[in-house]
Amino acid sequence: LAFTELRKTRPTAVNLFWALERMHQVFEENASRLDLPEILLREALRIHEEDIAANMRIGEFGAGLLQRGSRVLTICNTGALATGGHGTALGVIRTAFSQGKIEMVYACETRPVLQGARLTAWELKKDGIPFRLIADFAAGLLFSRKMVDAVLVGADRVARNGDFANKLGTYILAVLAQRHKVPFYVVAPSTSFDLSLAHGDLIPVEERPEEEVLAPYGCRFAPEGARAWNPAFDITPGELVTAFITEKGVIRPPYEHTIPEALSG
Repeated sequence: LAFTELRKTRPTAVNLFWALERMHQVFEENASRLDLPEILLREALRIHEEDIAANMRIGEFGAGLLQRGSRVLTICNTGALATGGHGTALGVIRTAFSQGKIEMVYACETRPVLQGARLTAWELKKDGIPFRLIADFAAGLLFSRKMVDAVLVGADRVARNGDFANKLGTYILAVLAQRHKVPFYVVAPSTSFDLSLAHGDLIPVEERPEEEVLAPYGCRFAPEGARAWNPAFDITPGELVTAFITEKGVIRPPYEHTIPEALSG
């Protein structure tokens, strides 16, 4: 029952399904054993350790793509609070900062739930990484004034052709990056790739409660009776992605060939 209910909580993010399936398999194989709780705990801790190790490798691969003095833009939270530790896109920033490569991080506040303001800004401040929090739609001016050298975002699910789902607002950043010829990097572990999906139109997009838009954190801005549409994610075409940064290395186009090849290695 718990397995089924947990699967329903986040239909877009494939990592949750991967971890649940792995834990469910261990459960099925050891269901009759008296030490089942200890076995499940050891497997969960192993998953945690593997995730941190993958994040550290991702950080090294990603930092290798950045130059000294880089000013990077990111959205949502992709740090230790969103992973087993270190982070994906924010993990790359952490590693690059330790190598003296980061001049400034611009973090989108990420409406309507404000993961960028509440979580990413907290992690950046805690690590002493220079940053500025920006309203999501300030990104356009940031690009036009040539204040961004690279965009680093996470991914909740990546299709076989490179289309990917990530926090709402990511697609806009990808279009801006292409228009202004700024590298757009997607940072994700191999468990975020779903080779069963040929393209992004097949990725389910979670829709969240209207009240998150109408009355965020209990503070109502919209008039009574107003309705809202609140998708949690958007789908960015793979053709806008400069490269995917994974624990297996950097993957570049053509993604319909390079993604399956990289993941099979």
